[in-house]
Amino acid sequence: MVHGYHLILPHYGSWLPNDPRGSWSELVASWEIARFGETIRHLERRTLAMLSPQELALREAARKALRYPPVCLTGKQALSVANGFKEQALKSDYSIWACSILPEHTHLVVARHRYKAEQIANLLKGAATRRLIEDGLHPLSQHATQGKRPPTMWARHQWKSFLDSDEAIENAMNYVIENPIKEDKPRQLWRWLTPYSGIDSGWTTYH
Repeated sequence: MVHGYHLILPHYGSWLPNDPRGSWSELVASWEIARFGETIRHLERRTLAMLSPQELALREAARKALRYPPVCLTGKQALSVANGFKEQALKSDYSIWACSILPEHTHLVVARHRYKAEQIANLLKGAATRRLIEDGLHPLSQHATQGKRPPTMWARHQWKSFLDSDEAIENAMNYVIENPIKEDKPRQLWRWLTPYSGIDSGWTTYH
């Protein structure tokens, strides 16, 4: 039985389908970056530091070919995103056990819900976007056409893993909590997170 989800929400331009680190994308849908190689389906879990100079150059060339600049959040923008998550969690009654908002991607560990994982992710992304616009901090605001919203700051898809045990949930939470440290940033202690108190075995949920 699924008890929770580990959601990874890449920001626009941060992890392309043909990223040398590998991805879970099935195809390269954008003509701008298709010339930089086919998709690499296997997620190799390589870091940027593990890539060769040639791979780094290819990745950077693909990012420069995007229609908009890759999104890299500042601290103020990350706080705005977190406030959007908080508002949506209260509205939809989500239990978010862990959250780390990094410059190029966001990690969340979320309890099972009546909504599918994809719907949870989309609603959270939408709430974060609205809050960024309200705060005047949207990273692509300068690319908005008159009278329209800015281009999305999120990648087209998100990654998810299903958590079916206490151990899986705790491992995911620890990974998310420690993730900023791997990028030489402090841990993120959001007060609005729901404390994890163990799984509820009497619930069924969407997969």
